[in-house]
Amino acid sequence: MVAGRIAKQLPLFKVLAIAQVGLLARRHLQRLGPGEARRLTELVRRRRSLSEPEKQELRSLTAKLEPRAFAGAAADHLSPVPLPRRLIGGPKKPS
Repeated sequence: MVAGRIAKQLPLFKVLAIAQVGLLARRHLQRLGPGEARRLTELVRRRRSLSEPEKQELRSLTAKLEPRAFAGAAADHLSPVPLPRRLIGGPKKPS
């Protein structure tokens, strides 16, 4: 098991950081319904041969994952100091 050997060589804090980011990614993926998750997988696997409507569908599904919020939350989890909320969640949305 290569993965087991690699995990034993990593310092514990790195293993914890990887686990936290993995759980965070799972939380963001759960924002999609089962059909949407399946469709996202199909579109990503066929990325080179997508029609224009399929590319738009991929953009729409990806937007539901809130990539900026994911990146901000991941950076916040890995940062030794708290990050400002505007970096984690993006700019305030107009009311």
